[in-house]
Amino acid sequence: MTAPVSLSVVIPAFNEEKRLPGTLARVLPFLRSRGETFEVVVVDDGSKDRTAEVARTAGPEVRVLQNPGNRGKGYSVRNGMLNATGAWRLMCDADLSTPIEDLDTLKAALGGDAQIAIASRAVADANVEKHQSIARESSGRFFNLLVRVLHLSGIKDTQCGFKLFSAAAAEAAFRNSRLDGFAFDVEALVLAKRAGFGVREVGVTWRNDEQTRVSLGRGLAAFVDLFRLKFRS
Repeated sequence: MTAPVSLSVVIPAFNEEKRLPGTLARVLPFLRSRGETFEVVVVDDGSKDRTAEVARTAGPEVRVLQNPGNRGKGYSVRNGMLNATGAWRLMCDADLSTPIEDLDTLKAALGGDAQIAIASRAVADANVEKHQSIARESSGRFFNLLVRVLHLSGIKDTQCGFKLFSAAAAEAAFRNSRLDGFAFDVEALVLAKRAGFGVREVGVTWRNDEQTRVSLGRGLAAFVDLFRLKFRS
C-alpha cells in the first residue's frame, strides 16, 4: 500500500529549463530532510523548451502535469492543486523568490480555523532582501490596495507566490475558481474565506529575481480581473 502524502509542492513553470534544475536541487533535499512523505508537482504551462524533461529527471518524487497549451499561472496552480494528493499543499514559484525553508514558518502559523497561510512582503516581520523596481513596487501596492477595498480587507499582500493550504482548503479555493491570470490568488482566497477557512498572513524572506517578467498586458489584465471578480461576486 502506498503511504499517504503529507505534503504536495506545486510549482507552475513556463519555459523554466534554466531555473528549474537549481530550484529542484534546493527543494528536494530540504523536503527529504524533514522526514515526511511528499511529492513535487511541476505544472508545465505549454513550455517550448525542456521544462518537462528536466523536471522528470530531477527525482522520483517529482511528477509533471502538462497544460493543454499556455493557459496562464492561475490555470497552472489550479491544475496542480486539484491534482495534488498531499494533506497539505504548497504553491511555490519556480524562481524560489521565497526560500523553501520558509515552509516551516507558514506551517507554524496555522491552527484553529486557519488552514491557509500566505507569505507576505508587506507585514512588519517580512524581510525583503532585494526589491523590485520602483514602478513594479508601486503597481503592486496599488493592486493590493484595490484588493483590500474590493475583496479582502484584512490582507496586505495577496501576490507573493508562496501559499500553504490544507487539502480541504485547497479544494474550496480552487475547485470553483475561474481566473487564469495573475489575479487568481485573490479569487482563491475569496472562495476559501467564503467557505469558512481562515487565512494567516506571514512575513517571509523574499528576494526579487530579475529574470522573472510580467508583461504589461498580463499585468493590466490582473487589474481588470479584480473588477470582474467583484461583478461575479
